[in-house]
Amino acid sequence: MTGISVVLPAYNEEANIAAAVREAVAVAGRLADDYEVIVVDDGSRDRTAEIVQALAAENPRVRLVRHPTNRGYGGALASGFAAARLDLVFFTDSDRQFVMAELERLLAALDGADLVIGYRAPRRDPFIRRLNGFGWNLLINTLFGYTARDVDCAFKLFRRSVLERVVVEWRGATFSAEFLVRARGLGYRIREVPVTHRPRQAGRATGARLDVILRAFRELLRFWWRYRREQRAAHRLLVRRER
Repeated sequence: MTGISVVLPAYNEEANIAAAVREAVAVAGRLADDYEVIVVDDGSRDRTAEIVQALAAENPRVRLVRHPTNRGYGGALASGFAAARLDLVFFTDSDRQFVMAELERLLAALDGADLVIGYRAPRRDPFIRRLNGFGWNLLINTLFGYTARDVDCAFKLFRRSVLERVVVEWRGATFSAEFLVRARGLGYRIREVPVTHRPRQAGRATGARLDVILRAFRELLRFWWRYRREQRAAHRLLVRRER
């Protein structure tokens, strides 16, 4: 098979990052002829970057992309995608809430699809995070039409060629939503598969912070307004061409 780039965004994940990288190396090495593991340290204030540098010294297939300041989840993914060099791109979080070996399930589903995206079955997060996630998915699927069962599930695989056409503007929590909405709008084939989700064992999540949530809603509404205008402009152009 072709090579695969594994992207791991990380923010203050010193308790998880070594195991996450080693797991990614083992799984990608077993499933792909060529692979790379790209860790994006998003302005961590702990030893995350130091640990990854040590791992990269042991294995040249491990690479570190480092942000001097925190740019947000979408910013970390964007940097990881830009650094990816192989034909397939896969990303998951560094908190080890997903089973890396289930990448094999996504690869099997890629035949006939451009993107394969997981959905947590079930989601093993505290109640408030699950409630926020339910509302977020409902809002996105209402504003844009059906987008995904679990928009923000951090277990996605896609062909690198998708990145050449899908341009994502927002760099915060809206990144995954915009990525999927634009991919569907361009006609890319998306397949959804269930994946295992585990409770976080170490480190601290930041997605449920009020400031993060409020910024996400602001970004989403701005994206919806802009996307609606883009669609209307495209429709008017199509009508003129058909006359």
